Amino acid sequence: MIDIVQDIDSLSNFKRNTAKFVKRMKKSGSPVVLTVNGKAQVIVQDAESYQKMLELLERAEAIEGIRKGLDDVKKKRTKSLDEFEHKLNQI
Repeated sequence: MIDIVQDIDSLSNFKRNTAKFVKRMKKSGSPVVLTVNGKAQVIVQDAESYQKMLELLERAEAIEGIRKGLDDVKKKRTKSLDEFEHKLNQI
């Protein structure tokens, strides 16, 4: 979660104090929103937190796929293996 007081800063300040920002991101696991002329332009995140985010996204996508499959079964939008093989052999 982004802390609007601590996790938003200017790109210029980030350039001047990169090591400090990296250390803080590693410790907190929170990304930093970098601004240019007062507008959010870039989000910087440490590699470990980014990897965790990717893994969570992949897991959420897998869960959504399973939910869709279960919904197809519930609504009888499936074929038996025999029906599938028969259609496949017709190709």
